[in-house]
Amino acid sequence: MIADKMGIDNIDCQIMDLIQKEPGLTHTQIAVHVNRSQPTIGMRIRKLEKIGVLKYQAGINIKVADLCFARVEVQTKNPQKIIDKVKSCPSMINAFRLSGTANLSILMTGLDYKFLDDIVNINFRNDPDVIEVHMDIIEDVVKDFVAPVNLNLENGFDYQKCCGKCKCHSDFNCI
Repeated sequence: MIADKMGIDNIDCQIMDLIQKEPGLTHTQIAVHVNRSQPTIGMRIRKLEKIGVLKYQAGINIKVADLCFARVEVQTKNPQKIIDKVKSCPSMINAFRLSGTANLSILMTGLDYKFLDDIVNINFRNDPDVIEVHMDIIEDVVKDFVAPVNLNLENGFDYQKCCGKCKCHSDFNCI
């Protein structure tokens, strides 16, 4: 069972399910739902946070955000180089290491798909270590999905041109 592998029990699973469905519930409200005391709930939540299975993520619900999202599959000889780009580029939300033909899948966002395509061209298609790149446009999201989208406009982030925060501006001729 998944819970056993994570080192949690059925009560922990119920607590996590409640928090995922209604993040604003108080410990007292959760205690009523799972028939435990409020201090027990606090202790269990701290345990879940400490072992790393419960995290709170602020971000944008990409199901309703008026932004463009894409998934980019990359086959590369140097996955760490691409991962470093993902970590430094505000348009790249996250990357997933894969087995199979592509060894990375990257979730990206921007105001328009041309911008996303430009970023893919700069960071992946022009990289000599990249063997193959495939970009899929995300047309719809079935369930609410919160992602940590960087919208730090005050520090010069501009979706219409390279922000200068990623490595693409020094590696290639940027947008």
